[in-house]
Amino acid sequence: MTADKKLPANKKLLVLAGDGIGPEVMAETLRVVEWLGKKRALRFEVREDLVGGAAFDAHGTPLANSTMRAAKESDAVLLGAVGGPKWDKLPFAQKPERGLLRLRKEMDLFANLRPAVVFDALVEASTLKPEVVKGLDILIVRELTGGMYFGEPRGIEKLAGGGRKGVNTHTYTDEEIRRVARIAFELARLRGNKVCSVEKANVMEAGVLWREEVTKLHAEEFADVRLSHMYADNCAMQLIRNPKQFDVIVTDNLFGDILSDEAAMMTGSLGMLPSASLGARDAGGKRHALYEPVHGSAPDIAGMGKANPIANLLSFAMCLRYSFGLEAEAALVEQAAKRVLDAGLRTGDIMQPGKTLVSTKAMGDAILKELDRSA
Repeated sequence: MTADKKLPANKKLLVLAGDGIGPEVMAETLRVVEWLGKKRALRFEVREDLVGGAAFDAHGTPLANSTMRAAKESDAVLLGAVGGPKWDKLPFAQKPERGLLRLRKEMDLFANLRPAVVFDALVEASTLKPEVVKGLDILIVRELTGGMYFGEPRGIEKLAGGGRKGVNTHTYTDEEIRRVARIAFELARLRGNKVCSVEKANVMEAGVLWREEVTKLHAEEFADVRLSHMYADNCAMQLIRNPKQFDVIVTDNLFGDILSDEAAMMTGSLGMLPSASLGARDAGGKRHALYEPVHGSAPDIAGMGKANPIANLLSFAMCLRYSFGLEAEAALVEQAAKRVLDAGLRTGDIMQPGKTLVSTKAMGDAILKELDRSA
């Protein structure tokens, strides 16, 4: 996959800050959006709207139809976080997370990109030995709109004897598998040229189909990329034992959910990790895309200025790269974050002895200063 080379004449960003710490981390990202407008003449048409619990409080639904339309009309969506205990007792269909799932489903965002990169300054923050994680740079490509989370039939049934049965269906078509595998192969060509396809072909028919289709696509279009296969349980073990053996991992929705969180914790903090969710290109070459930090809404620290804004900022860097083809600007943002960490500034989630504890805004201030030095 290559980044989009042709910039849209009017770059439309839909910003959905969401709940908890979402508004705080998004505020720092919007400062960088403004900086790019002033210093790099990159103008974005920014529209802000509601999602999750905030949308339910305002509209009685976790995602209003008007917001859904705006998302489809935008060139990219930036999302902060959704959810919190305030909305825990809502019916399932009205929970904040359903707003995010609706965005993914209706925009057909089938490929979730989750990088796990260990910054040199944060090697000691990982719970794994430094020699295991130093220099780690892997990418997990997770299928996002199929499999266990969306398969039918699903639900909880009453049994004749008085008990209950929960049902979820794990299902994939050949085309669902091929399209996400294609993105993984294309990304691997830009990195270490290795793809590990992960499933459970030893016990699941959907896993057998997954392995067969990935293998066929590799032979047809990507024979230059090194392909390996691994069962999901072994992959979970290998990520802890020797994570640097991997470059790009492509897997289904359920296993990707689990493995990407495991990989995330190798880096020391969920507050450091970005993600992108991409759809297919339309006839005009445009693709729907949503960018969000991996961390949740962290309601326990919301409003306290303690949140780490870096994951949200790095998600915006992915937006610059994959939606707008702005590789230089994406790298500029990423390097600014790296230099701030190298200088010893830390939010609470990545605090280490001898480093300087800063607030959300102070971290944003420092990143903007680094950007100014690079301008």
